[in-house]
Amino acid sequence: MKRFRILSGMRPTGPLHLGHLHGVLKNWLSFQENHECFYFVADWHALTTEYDSPQKLRGFVKELFLEWLSVGLSPEKSVIFLQSAVKEHAELSLIFSMITPVAWLERNPTYKDMVQNLQNKDLTTYGFLGYPVLQAADILIYKAEKVPVGLDQVPHLELTREIARRFNYLYGTEFFPEPEALLSEVPKIPGTDGRKMSKSYGNAIFLNDPPEVVKKKVLSYVTDIHRPRKSDPGDPENRCVAYNLIKIYFSEEERQEVVEDCKKAKLGCVECKQRLASKVIEELTEIWERRFEIEKANWEELLQVGIEKARSIAKKTMEEVNELLGFSYKF
Repeated sequence: MKRFRILSGMRPTGPLHLGHLHGVLKNWLSFQENHECFYFVADWHALTTEYDSPQKLRGFVKELFLEWLSVGLSPEKSVIFLQSAVKEHAELSLIFSMITPVAWLERNPTYKDMVQNLQNKDLTTYGFLGYPVLQAADILIYKAEKVPVGLDQVPHLELTREIARRFNYLYGTEFFPEPEALLSEVPKIPGTDGRKMSKSYGNAIFLNDPPEVVKKKVLSYVTDIHRPRKSDPGDPENRCVAYNLIKIYFSEEERQEVVEDCKKAKLGCVECKQRLASKVIEELTEIWERRFEIEKANWEELLQVGIEKARSIAKKTMEEVNELLGFSYKF
């Protein structure tokens, strides 16, 4: 297997939930075993929407870092760092902003959607419009070759590719690679009400929820509404929200047994969800135990290891960029 340089990040805006675990972090865990991985806490990106409450971010940064380590991300296998601690990200973003046409940013579908949907927040800021430029700097300063994204994020990465292409064209070089999307199969993780799991919907099972809360939330999952009694046959594959979690947490043999027993009215929804709750708690127990051990260490020292690695690479990239621009002054 070819070893690629991979980069991804996450904004520190609150606790992580099962959607993050199965949709993002498990992919990151597999990547760090075979590739050179850079994972960063994107606190500057968080400011694009949380600019009026930056005091919350420090606590979120700590929580996000600890949760990453708790699920198994390793500072020995991956470069794990804090975005704002590597100032070269901002320097390269400034340079990219000089060559990025405004029209490229205005056509960003996410920009339009969020400005319309978050009516209680003024997002008509330079920082929010230009966050894809900072995102390009995050990726290109490490010359990342692959970026894990979902299908809905491919247009964002294409903008990074366009910025790299424009830089290379303007300055007559093939300095920056054009990173490719690393599309991974992401399982559907619904919240307790059937919508996408999200803290803003109040339907999420968080990684730091205690066992009794996890069990209560799993038991509240919507099941087959056409099956009001246990004696009624069900159709879990087509009408049960909880079945999406069953596909993740049950073995193939166990899953088939659930489907057959549900369709024959031999298994009730409550009993089924109790089994599911036990499976979820079993997985989370490993994370909770790892978190307990990690909290005994100095989390800032652990984070500093990755910051120093990231700084050394970012500094070299910026020295080369400034050389290309003729900005390598010796004062």
